[in-house]
Amino acid sequence: MSGQALFLTVALLVCAAECRLVQAWKKSYVVYLGAHAYGPDASVEDHARATESHYELLRSVLGSKQMAKDAIFYSYTRNINGFAAYLDHEIATRMARHPEVVTVMESKMLKLHTTRSWDFMDMERDGHILPDSIWKHAKFGQNVIIANLDSGVWPESHSFSDEGMDEVPKRWKGSCSDSVKYGVPCNKKLIGAKFFNRDMLLSNPAAVDGNWTRDTEGHGTHTLSTAGGRFVPRASLFGYANGTAKGGAPRARVAAYKVCWSGECATADVLAGFESAVHDGADVISVSFGQDAPLADANSFFHEPVTLGSLHATIHGVAVVCSAGNSGPFEDTVVNAAPWVTTVAASTVDRDFPNQITLGNSAHMKGMSLESSDLHSDKLFPVINASSAALPNCTANNLATNCAMGCLDSGKVKGKIVVCVRGGDIPRVMKGMAVLSAGGAGMILANGEMDGDDVEADPHVLPATMITYSEAVSLYKYMASSSEPMANISPSKTELGVKNSPSMAAFSSRGPSGTLPFVLKPDIAAPGVDILAAFTQYVSPTEVSADKRRSEYAIMSGTSMACPHVSGVVALLKAARPEWSPAAMRSAIMTTARTQDNTGAPMREQDGKEATAFAYGAGNVHPNRAVDPGLVYDITPNDYFTFLCSLGFTTKDLSRLSAGKFACPAKPPPMEDLNYPSIVVPALRHTMTLKRKLRNVGQSGTYRASWRAPFGINMTVDPTVLVFQKAGEEKEFNVTVASQKDKLGRGYVFGKLVWSDGIHYVRSPVVVNALD
Repeated sequence: MSGQALFLTVALLVCAAECRLVQAWKKSYVVYLGAHAYGPDASVEDHARATESHYELLRSVLGSKQMAKDAIFYSYTRNINGFAAYLDHEIATRMARHPEVVTVMESKMLKLHTTRSWDFMDMERDGHILPDSIWKHAKFGQNVIIANLDSGVWPESHSFSDEGMDEVPKRWKGSCSDSVKYGVPCNKKLIGAKFFNRDMLLSNPAAVDGNWTRDTEGHGTHTLSTAGGRFVPRASLFGYANGTAKGGAPRARVAAYKVCWSGECATADVLAGFESAVHDGADVISVSFGQDAPLADANSFFHEPVTLGSLHATIHGVAVVCSAGNSGPFEDTVVNAAPWVTTVAASTVDRDFPNQITLGNSAHMKGMSLESSDLHSDKLFPVINASSAALPNCTANNLATNCAMGCLDSGKVKGKIVVCVRGGDIPRVMKGMAVLSAGGAGMILANGEMDGDDVEADPHVLPATMITYSEAVSLYKYMASSSEPMANISPSKTELGVKNSPSMAAFSSRGPSGTLPFVLKPDIAAPGVDILAAFTQYVSPTEVSADKRRSEYAIMSGTSMACPHVSGVVALLKAARPEWSPAAMRSAIMTTARTQDNTGAPMREQDGKEATAFAYGAGNVHPNRAVDPGLVYDITPNDYFTFLCSLGFTTKDLSRLSAGKFACPAKPPPMEDLNYPSIVVPALRHTMTLKRKLRNVGQSGTYRASWRAPFGINMTVDPTVLVFQKAGEEKEFNVTVASQKDKLGRGYVFGKLVWSDGIHYVRSPVVVNALD
């Protein structure tokens, strides 16, 4: 073992012993006090005074300043005002009642939401950049800074090469805090690398692999390179998806903030990462993680670190892009649904990795895999259900059915194709490793009913494939009808130009947002299925694995992969339109999105049903159009504060959030009047009129409204013509929706509104739920 590895191991063992002793009676809490009164140019003395005030505040409850200093492990002194401390429940409760405290949140764990895509979005064609590509307008995102809050970075990846790049922008205040000690070298491309693990060390020390920003999981490297990686030719995963790996903004600078460890991200560490990224000078913050489930209600807003950290980032002009979550296809599962973030759903691209199962009765089934091994095409192999080969100690919890390692009887599976069930918290590739270690010849990974038609390609260690639920039902019927079921699995191949693409990934979380139904979430869809991007090369000194393969690039799926696509597009817009606010950039992306697939038909779910705005938001991202949208719906920080007033937050609350610069109006407007690019009425009673405002960001022109009312809804727009004489001019309009009594009770229905001058088409989804 190396000296570095030995040091880390000893440090973790000591922490594990000491931290668990404390953990029995204390937990991590974040005490949130609002925003700081001083601006971004605060002095060192200002930050020191803020830290001292945190010690004094906690001392007033604990009774001892030294105890307060010992308890606080993060003092947020830049844009967020507050601190994180290790407290018992009684002290935390008393702190929550303190008049200076906005809220106290107990630390919780957030979860990671785990080449062809840019071509598919029309930014290039057959490897050639198109004349109207946003890449050209934005100079490939030159000097925009993308911060990635995730699991760190593998800096040696070619995606982070700084060859030919200019000096780092002088406005950058960040650093590579661990570059010397732990070998995470920064350069003119990767300009920042920091880690935050104090909360995780206290909450779950076994999850922390060391005091470093180096990515040992791969998730952070994959997402960061998708958002801002360089062009890397001849990239592939074991020969699949071969081509040039590209990030969305390849000339942007990137910075990694490691706040996630072993797939989890602790509250106080996440807030520390947000605060550092904003202070360091990031233009875009990409966040591919979130809660497992939506917040209980809007009153929980400031008990969730992404919601809180992103609000402070937005106030400072930093755009925040988040993943929608992987709990689809069920409705009301979308997370990261605050109106000041751009929430991204996952869609497919027109590339598949199909292979074929041939059964003993000559029937064929289509599967999906990244494994090219051949099971000898002229031979059939016996097929067995994993559940029929369970070892005695693995019958509980479906361990054998799910192909857990060490749970298959080698005497029963040797030389056979084993049918494993998807799920059970066992990684799909690990299931194949379990089959291989037991002597199996191949594996069929069968979807359960809840998985439906959602299949993913994986780099298995043996001939293997994944099949849909309907195919699985047919397979089980064949096996039950035959005394000696047989099968073969063909090698997989790369298939391009797949029709009815994009479609919505089944795993992608759906709206409406139960927390905030007045705002349509997700906002936008982007490629998130089988995405090739950079990956870690880390090998744990204690790793025991049957899979010794390593590839610089990996294929992954999830809204985690969709999020950085949009982060890259936002970085391009920041380069091309630096005067735009985060809300204006989101508006441009949403109002120029597409809702049709590559056959001209409406976008569909993976099961073939027509998708709705609850799946894709405004549609699938179309970056080239976003750089010239014509008109935008803009939102200021004060608009967000007013929206919070409408939700029930008080002037006292908002004064703290705005550092004393905002007070709620006497009569806040309806929440539906937030100037969002989408229009949602979650509880229509008879008739409602909503207000919107458009700003011209192009040439002078006359825009006319057209619309398709949701089914059973009468819809009017007033005025129907907006005349803009110059750039920057703003015009207001009203949208009135009225329910048709004979068509009530249909739940949510969907329509659209389009403003056009004949060149630009500014589209907004319209979503209404008529109650009476």
